Amino acid sequence: MAVIHPEGWRELKASGAAQREIETLAILAAELDDTYTVYHGVHWTRVQQGNYAIVGEIDFAIVGPTGKLLLIEQKSGFLAETPEGLVKRYAQKDKSVPLQLARTVDALTQRLRAICGTESPQVDTLLFCPDYTVKQPGIAGIDPARIIDASKRDYLAHTVRSILPARGESVLYKDKLHRFLGDVLQLVPEVHAVVGEAHALYTRLAGGLAEWARRIECEPFRLRVIGTAGSGKTQLAMAVYRDALAAGRKPLYICYNRPLADHIALIAPPGGQVLTYHQLADRVCQAAGEVPDFSREGAFTRLEGFLDKYVPDEADCFDEIIIDEGQDFHARWADNLLRFLRPGGRAWWLEDPMQNLYGLPQVRLPGWVTLRSDINYRSPKDILASLNLLLPLEHPVEAGSPLSGSDIEILIYTTPDELVARSVSAVTRAIGLGFKRSHIALISYRGREHSALTPFTRLGPYSLKAPTGRYDLLGNPILTEGDILTDSVLRFKGRAAPCVILTEVDFEALDEKAVRRLFVGATRATMKLTLVVSERVASLLQSRLNSADQERL
Repeated sequence: MAVIHPEGWRELKASGAAQREIETLAILAAELDDTYTVYHGVHWTRVQQGNYAIVGEIDFAIVGPTGKLLLIEQKSGFLAETPEGLVKRYAQKDKSVPLQLARTVDALTQRLRAICGTESPQVDTLLFCPDYTVKQPGIAGIDPARIIDASKRDYLAHTVRSILPARGESVLYKDKLHRFLGDVLQLVPEVHAVVGEAHALYTRLAGGLAEWARRIECEPFRLRVIGTAGSGKTQLAMAVYRDALAAGRKPLYICYNRPLADHIALIAPPGGQVLTYHQLADRVCQAAGEVPDFSREGAFTRLEGFLDKYVPDEADCFDEIIIDEGQDFHARWADNLLRFLRPGGRAWWLEDPMQNLYGLPQVRLPGWVTLRSDINYRSPKDILASLNLLLPLEHPVEAGSPLSGSDIEILIYTTPDELVARSVSAVTRAIGLGFKRSHIALISYRGREHSALTPFTRLGPYSLKAPTGRYDLLGNPILTEGDILTDSVLRFKGRAAPCVILTEVDFEALDEKAVRRLFVGATRATMKLTLVVSERVASLLQSRLNSADQERL
């Protein structure tokens, strides 16, 4: 069996053209022996200091027994035969297959010459179109002997062996070639294929908290879970919520942040209640015949005062209360909520002190069992390693995810115009890495009321999907029509996205408040994190890195 790099390709779930490439990889793996090494490029890319490696344009690079290199370009689906050669038609434009292949070979050959010195790398090419039979090979723009179409697809491995013979003089740069394709490129999973896999991996790893926290027994059941960002608190909350419904109990999920409550309401099964603390107060107030006037100043304070005095009856009560974002709750709120718990009911308190953005003292819960979870399973380990260096955290964050290969990218702005330009650049770079627009969240470090980006409905070529502050008849938030989700750190807390661009980062000192807000925004990223920071923030972060370097010395 051929040696395949990177490993783990059998576990990838893909569809469309990506799945056809996985099928081809399986054929090569099975029909070539271990003297052949296959580097799979279609779902693997590399970014280093903002430069995109050309290997992202290569479907398969095969190093033969003697060290000769063969590049295979696979074009699945239908092709068009034109006087200029074979063409692959895409939604946006047509691409010349011979021209694309020639550019790829030329670019890679130049890089190999830089690596191998005066030695001349031997690079051959092959076009594999498993779904299309070329009718006029003579005008395809590619040597007909180097085209394997649908009529000859069973001979793919045989053709590879004929181009890369098992015997012959081994080239001197063979080891350098392997090192270049393997180590220097540092291949990592490509976005389209791995976003779902990363989410599934996080769900599986962080599910441990939901598993063993639900095994705890205490009487009365009062469990406080102190968990860092990405430790699986939301999974635990949803598991508890579903358990209650399955057992015929009535659950209440309560949190501080309205966007988080809206998100949980969309994924929670029917039968319970998902509310913010103020939504609960509003419902109770209206049920008592008092309609809050939110146009008047202090409306939320008056709601809180109503709950302070309210004594719920049996119909108002719940068998299971799950309090999320406990770090944002006042002490008296805990007492008020526990009045809604039926005798023998179970109460859960989930919090993360590092996400305390309002400077509230920790709520004392005497007699409660406490469980701590300090491992972040959501964010890639190299992002967490960078955060541990950049931020003066009281306790370094421990990485539980095996994902890596995505360092924090920092872009610097000095003026409002540069802020917009750097934010647009960050989105463009993310799309260039393969993130779909629906994978990207543009999060402002500042609140929506103070953000310079709030008035915009577009940034450059990108339309923004922003909260309007209005809700439809079913209570769902109304967003502007757009492709790129944008919000503030405070509103996005509790949620996550594959690619997070934390923009408008500006503060005078790296104090506790700044550290917490930066930490919250950064740990929303499940795969890629870009920071768009002011000059003074860049200077503060650089000072932190310099201090860390001095300590290591």
